[in-house]
Amino acid sequence: MSAFPGISTLMSRAGAASVVTAATVTASMLLPGMSAEASAATPGAAALKVAASKQGSPYQYGAAGPNRFDCSGLTLYSFKKVGKNLPRTAADQYNKTRHISSGSRQAGDLVFFHSGSNVYHVGIYAGSNKIWHSPKPGASVRLEKIWSGSVWYGRVN
Repeated sequence: MSAFPGISTLMSRAGAASVVTAATVTASMLLPGMSAEASAATPGAAALKVAASKQGSPYQYGAAGPNRFDCSGLTLYSFKKVGKNLPRTAADQYNKTRHISSGSRQAGDLVFFHSGSNVYHVGIYAGSNKIWHSPKPGASVRLEKIWSGSVWYGRVN
């Protein structure tokens, strides 16, 4: 007797495509949370982990890793490690992303600091109103609270 009554009847009546669907449904019943975890592995979430792994790396103007970074160098490096290409500067990165509202932001989205229409800094949103970024000369990659209301958000596609 099967440990899952009705599965064998379902499988015997199903076509090839339905067998795959039934197997997926069965797996998600047996392993709750499996599909939620798989969908949570977005490029942004993966890039966020890369950026966090660079904590303590010193700021250097124009540097894009692997041991020194400026702000857009850190985002470029982090997304490149997960197979996504970004332009070099913060402003060009903003122009390349899908712009989203603050209410739609998710961990792994890019946070662009601006003065008027001029984007001057970028970090990766970590949740709880914080970003991973490489802030300035004499500082290093760190997690920090978003300090300004003059920010825009972008999602890497």
